[in-house]
Amino acid sequence: MAKLEKEASKPGFWDDQETAQNIMAKISDIKDDIKALERAEGESEDLEIMNGLAVSENDESLSLEVGKSLGRLKRYIDELELRSWFSDPLDSHNAIVTIHPGAGGTESQDWAEMLMRMVIQWARDKDFQISINELVPGEEAGVKTATFTVQGKYAYGFLQAERGVHRLVRISPFDYGSRRHTSFASVDVIPEVERDVEIIIDPADLRIETFRATGAGGQHVNVTDSAVRITHIPTGVVAQCQNERSQSKNRDTAMVILRARLFERIQEEKAREEAERHKQKKEIAWGSQIRSYVIHPYQLVKDHRTGLEKGNVQAVLDGEIDDFIVEYHRKRILEAADG
Repeated sequence: MAKLEKEASKPGFWDDQETAQNIMAKISDIKDDIKALERAEGESEDLEIMNGLAVSENDESLSLEVGKSLGRLKRYIDELELRSWFSDPLDSHNAIVTIHPGAGGTESQDWAEMLMRMVIQWARDKDFQISINELVPGEEAGVKTATFTVQGKYAYGFLQAERGVHRLVRISPFDYGSRRHTSFASVDVIPEVERDVEIIIDPADLRIETFRATGAGGQHVNVTDSAVRITHIPTGVVAQCQNERSQSKNRDTAMVILRARLFERIQEEKAREEAERHKQKKEIAWGSQIRSYVIHPYQLVKDHRTGLEKGNVQAVLDGEIDDFIVEYHRKRILEAADG
């Protein structure tokens, strides 16, 4: 870092704005890492002192607090370890998340909304920011589609672990016969890319449509044709936004999403690791779920990629998915090292 700070102190450093901003971003990243390590070290020392007191005083309540604190520290260290595995420059970007229900009407649409809530709650617990880009409600309950942006460092890196099909087994609240139902919903995650990333989009290749927004905020957003849908004609890639009152703001957001989706497409075409890419895409096909959430006849969440299981389904649905994310990336790194 000292070398970068020396570079930043030179006269004329800000003459090249792009280079200067990149260097300052690197300095900020290093400082954040140092602070995180210092925090972990400080909490570890405090915990050691607290544990010593609990033992010497035979204090049961203090021992319980030590146990809780140790769990929190472990999760924090796991996250630090996880961040060290993010080697792709895109891992640090914001994440654009799209959730679609599978076949099954209201059941799957309700499940899609539950998944959306799970991811958003996880993100809020990380102090990440959420922007809803598109939300189309189901006729009776749930959502037909939802797209939102999670803004925060490593949001895309973290949430890659959630990409795929999620399966729910429960007694349906919509079935008067109280029968057990199985529902599916898919989660797709792509990185938001900066505007300075070179993606050539010919305006002549775009079909831009406006329409009346529906759903959340309906009373104030659906009085004019403020919603925007943009189609990239050569590829068929579509992006739309209806969250803002302003048509121009919806158009700007739709273009950000379109650029991200086109960037992902370009990356896939250029990538040499086609086998891994294809494997990830296959996981989004119905019947090849990455994770199952069973509420009836027993309580269990199981990740089929790592084998990790959790018995507290409600806690997971409330956003406690860190363990699944860590195990997914740990397995990914080990597999990459082996081969």
